[in-house]
Amino acid sequence: MSAVATAVLEGRGLYHIYREREVETVALRGADIQLTPGRWTSLMGPSGSGKSTLVHILGGLLEPAGGSVMIGNQDITRLSSEDRARLRRQQVSIVLQRDNLHPLLDVAGNVALAMRLDGRPRGEIDARVRELLTRFGLERQSRQRATTLSGGEAQRVAIAAAIALRPPVLLADELTGELDSGSTDAVLDLLAEACRGENTAILTVTHNPLVAARADEHLIMRDGEVHRER
Repeated sequence: MSAVATAVLEGRGLYHIYREREVETVALRGADIQLTPGRWTSLMGPSGSGKSTLVHILGGLLEPAGGSVMIGNQDITRLSSEDRARLRRQQVSIVLQRDNLHPLLDVAGNVALAMRLDGRPRGEIDARVRELLTRFGLERQSRQRATTLSGGEAQRVAIAAAIALRPPVLLADELTGELDSGSTDAVLDLLAEACRGENTAILTVTHNPLVAARADEHLIMRDGEVHRER
């Protein structure tokens, strides 16, 4: 897959091997992927093809055995774990199928968390939280604990929290996997709004063709390699 000049995130020649005792499993085999601002990319593929491994490497949660991940002009695979965590907080957000929220915080606290960790001023945090709760229809739930939310509400909060710092990249791994069709549509509408309104580069990993259909670009993963859908 050729490089895209305007890519905000680019994975190049990514390899990863899982080892358990004497057994080696190659999860990625030179995978290449590019994400561009304001564009939604979907990634489909069978279980075990390497999709989740790729997301964790692109998000800096897992170090690849080979290859590079460029965010802007910086290769995050060459950073220390501390610097990688700092860059990830500011540049890349990850939303998973579940367990995205801090269980001891309420909705407003979860949306504010990344901004507080980044040391943003209180006034800026409060204004951004109010904006996001209003946009995502969560004003009434602002003081609810995360553990009391429905699946659809929790994922709406997770997306709001993920874009609070206006990261250039949002990675979503099966975020609608446990939602009904109505909740799925609502969450996908919010992703589309984040993509266009925040100029965010979005990657959704999914088994659901209805989710993939909402994207601008469609990729398929087979045996650890990424292919453009034909």
